[in-house]
Amino acid sequence: DLLAEWRRRETENRSIAVCVGMSFWKRRRIAAAFASSRGEPAFRRTAAAAVAEAVRQGGAIAVWASRCPPGLPARAEAAGVPLLRVEDGFIRSAGLGAGFLPGASIVVDRRAPYYDPSLDGDLERLLATADFPPALLARAEALAAALRARGVTKYNLGGAMAALPPANGRRRILVPGQVADDLSVLRGATGAVRGDAALLRAAREAEPDAFLIYKPHPDVVAGHRRGGVPSAEAARLADLILAEAPMAGLLEAVDGVHTLTSLTGFEALLRGRAVTCWGQPFYAGWGLTEDRVPIPRRRRRLSLAELVAGALILHPRYIDPVTELPCTPEVLLDRLADPAPWRAGPVMHLRRLQGRLAGALRGMLARGAAA
Repeated sequence: DLLAEWRRRETENRSIAVCVGMSFWKRRRIAAAFASSRGEPAFRRTAAAAVAEAVRQGGAIAVWASRCPPGLPARAEAAGVPLLRVEDGFIRSAGLGAGFLPGASIVVDRRAPYYDPSLDGDLERLLATADFPPALLARAEALAAALRARGVTKYNLGGAMAALPPANGRRRILVPGQVADDLSVLRGATGAVRGDAALLRAAREAEPDAFLIYKPHPDVVAGHRRGGVPSAEAARLADLILAEAPMAGLLEAVDGVHTLTSLTGFEALLRGRAVTCWGQPFYAGWGLTEDRVPIPRRRRRLSLAELVAGALILHPRYIDPVTELPCTPEVLLDRLADPAPWRAGPVMHLRRLQGRLAGALRGMLARGAAA
């Protein structure tokens, strides 16, 4: 089975001639993910150079979806060059991408990124049309059970889960923060609710008696990205603000999640929690979530095992961080249990320092503005 998977990936990779929009610290892992008998793909920085190289080699361009150079789609279409959009997978690493830690999974879409609900991309089409034989569903159920048992989430940030304050019989509802300029928010927050503050207000209005827990996004907490809610407003709307709690433990301690498009909603479904979506993430519209902004074209009703099979087994590509060869999600779970492949290098240490300094500066400016 593993050899067949390697052969299938190698065949797919032969069509990829050039990569563009890939940060320097991702290139080794991306090169491994797209390696084939034709060699590793070339890396280019501009749309013109990428299209020229793709035409010269007679292959496709793989572009990091959130770093697509201006004009690339139009140039590629005019030259007849296929364009593949690449993003991180849903089980990624033991640490933050914004901290310069390469991920061990990617998703590749030919039509649109998975987070853009304006088009039915490859993942949506897979979920809408794929056959899910019993053996695949059994594997998906076992994978979901392993994710729960091992406490695996996208980033797998460390830390112990402290006991939550008593809720006195109230439903505990988690509101996960997101990065303000993340494309999943810009594209997927298609309703009236956009941004963390609006989401917190909507969750409070929808569940006035709930014990609301707000967790800012880890990239925002680390100082790498912008977002979050001002402390005073967050304290007014939420009963508890948790910046450092590990997501897996937190999801086990709550009754439900209100989210825009965060992957936390998908991770909550894996743990049997009720999920309310105020945006249009890839896991909404299949009958498993309460959708405040419906997606009419998603008419198929999926079981949780079918959603897991499509989103975590069939669609992503996994790269073993030890061997740099294609692997299964089950192998990646084993690698996540070993700290060795995820140790921080010098660049990552500098990035963490930069994040702390940037976060401190933004805090000082915010306090000065408030004064």
